[in-house]
Amino acid sequence: MHPYFSLQGRTALVTGGTRGIGKMIAKAYVEAGATVYVCARDVEACRQTADELGALGRCHAVAANLATEEGVQQLATRLGEQMTHLDILVNNAGTTWGAPLESYPIKGWEKVMQLNVTSVFNCIQQFLPLLRKAGSPANPARIINIGSVAGISSFGEQAYAYGPSKAALHQLSRILARELVSQHINVNVIAPGRFPSKMTQHIDRDAQALAQDTALIPMKRWGREEEMAALAISLASTAGAYMTGNIIPLDGGFSL
Repeated sequence: MHPYFSLQGRTALVTGGTRGIGKMIAKAYVEAGATVYVCARDVEACRQTADELGALGRCHAVAANLATEEGVQQLATRLGEQMTHLDILVNNAGTTWGAPLESYPIKGWEKVMQLNVTSVFNCIQQFLPLLRKAGSPANPARIINIGSVAGISSFGEQAYAYGPSKAALHQLSRILARELVSQHINVNVIAPGRFPSKMTQHIDRDAQALAQDTALIPMKRWGREEEMAALAISLASTAGAYMTGNIIPLDGGFSL
């Protein structure tokens, strides 16, 4: 690997790191030389992922429920006892909720906003001390938030809270990028289009739905694991040291 993209000697936390986009990024970071902590609610899923990725490098499991303030605080306390600094924080954990407009439940709206926006803000708050210790003028610490093209486009697909939650995350990231740049912490957003994940498997498993979905994408296909991995490595490595406050669509042209 070219040294511009090496993560050797760096430490990363990936929330929602046991499947989908989170796992793609966690695997990429392990392969790039980082020590990676994968976090999810499911203890067994965390262990299995850490064992699988541990065969490629250094990966550790850390289970936590990030949907609650207490869960985030407990995670920060636990990791604070295991590391002196945190170079890379990837806020990937998220959820969605779909229902017709007239019957869309407030509990669904609140659940999506809590995990996709509030818990990300709380994670950044709690891990700031470790990120500050990692960052330097030559090599800033990195916060990489996983947004969505749903926060850019108007395709809601009856998931009425999802797009607004990601738009809020995009704007929060811009605000924090401006505030934290003087503390040597970069904040950027990857806004994915379609990638294989639990959230999209109902489309992936239906040939007709998949054909209709890809017809809306200028490149006429979904994103691939290596494409997500490459961008995530770029933002975390020397390649992304001079980037902050960016919302980067990774969507085959969908947001056009």
